[in-house]
Amino acid sequence: MLQILVDAIVLGCSYALMAVGLNMVYGLFRIIHVAHAALYTLGAYVGLYCLYHFSSSLWLSLIFGAIFSALIGTLMYRIIYNPVLTAPRYVPLIAGAGVFIASQEIFRLLAGPYPYPFNASFKFLSLTHSHLRITETQMLIITFMIGAFLCLYLVINNTNLGMMWRACTQDMELAASSGINVNLIIAVNFMIGSALAGSAGVLMALYRNSVFPTMGAMVSYKAFVVVVLGGFGSIPGAAIAGILLAVAESLLGMVPLFNLPREAIAFLVMVLVLMFKPKGLFGR
Repeated sequence: MLQILVDAIVLGCSYALMAVGLNMVYGLFRIIHVAHAALYTLGAYVGLYCLYHFSSSLWLSLIFGAIFSALIGTLMYRIIYNPVLTAPRYVPLIAGAGVFIASQEIFRLLAGPYPYPFNASFKFLSLTHSHLRITETQMLIITFMIGAFLCLYLVINNTNLGMMWRACTQDMELAASSGINVNLIIAVNFMIGSALAGSAGVLMALYRNSVFPTMGAMVSYKAFVVVVLGGFGSIPGAAIAGILLAVAESLLGMVPLFNLPREAIAFLVMVLVLMFKPKGLFGR
């Protein structure tokens, strides 16, 4: 049981890293950033390219995957979302979905439709016990998620940038009239969320030892469920809800009479949350 919980927590960390980017964008614009899933796959492919052409070290792949995803995420805002922000909410939603679908085909054309192994070398802590084993990769993913969310929490709650960020989330027009550089806050928002998505792509490519064009599809659906479960706009809620969803998937999958596939559990959880607590477990 402990081993199953550890595996679920690791999977939940990937959900949370994806969901926080969605929540950050929703907090500012009240739109669902569907194209965010493309950055997850992009980070994995950039990390794979670094692995094959520069160094077998994981750290270089992780850094470049995060940086490149951050840059492309910021360009997405400038090119895709910024021109349609004043349009009805379904317009940026459709635009983001189009970018995500197109990105899958671009990855397939550039890298081929087949999965590539992600054999990176690194050293990290591990834990081995008679009934429990936490591998180096699992420990790295858990540590990265805790560190990333702790840094994000400190930035939001203890810096001037975070204060301006919160102001823009509450009322962007009033924040702009108060002298806050709204464009800078938006750029930082997209950069941080996109970097977390790219990092999640590299880490999960390492965990599953596989990179392929459609690897972001199912994770994006799970991330959306996590956003609904944790509450729209709640970053701590996304972190907790990601782990809760993964634990629920693992435990329900062990029930003999529960014959639904693992992917269906997430949507069952989302339906129940929308029925009984529409604002999510941590929404306001």
